[in-house]
Amino acid sequence: MRKILTVLGVVALLLVGAYSLGFFDSEQPRAAAGGPPKVTVGQCATVSRVVNEPRFTPADCGSDQANVKVAKVLDQAWAPCPTGGAAYSTFTSTNTLCLMPNLVEGSCYGESRAAGLAKVPCGTAKAVKVVKVLGGGAACGEQRAVAYPEPAVTFCLEDSAG
Repeated sequence: MRKILTVLGVVALLLVGAYSLGFFDSEQPRAAAGGPPKVTVGQCATVSRVVNEPRFTPADCGSDQANVKVAKVLDQAWAPCPTGGAAYSTFTSTNTLCLMPNLVEGSCYGESRAAGLAKVPCGTAKAVKVVKVLGGGAACGEQRAVAYPEPAVTFCLEDSAG
């Protein structure tokens, strides 16, 4: 479990660098000619090649490859993401994107060298299973809770072998 949380942190740092250096898929819509990519709240994406030349590619939220979701878009560069829960991954350019993992109830996730965090078969060593996805402030009982304040969501996790 700690390893997955560490991976989430590493992905966050890599995403910051990827966005600020412009390592994005060229097919992503642009806000203006030559401007930064247009990104909206609720949009999902695949972050790949996190170790070498990270890429951010918009993806359908139901796709197994969509490993992040845009939680909040702030109008100013380097504006802080909401606090009071798990740390968001942050992209900064002309604005700030607050990203959270795109975790699906009943699915299992593990470390991926290519994507940082990826959907894997349940039972995979060192993977976690998303037992429930709840509204913010909800308790997970005995499972590990990872909560984000905006949008208010709590992921209840357990060892995928459990």
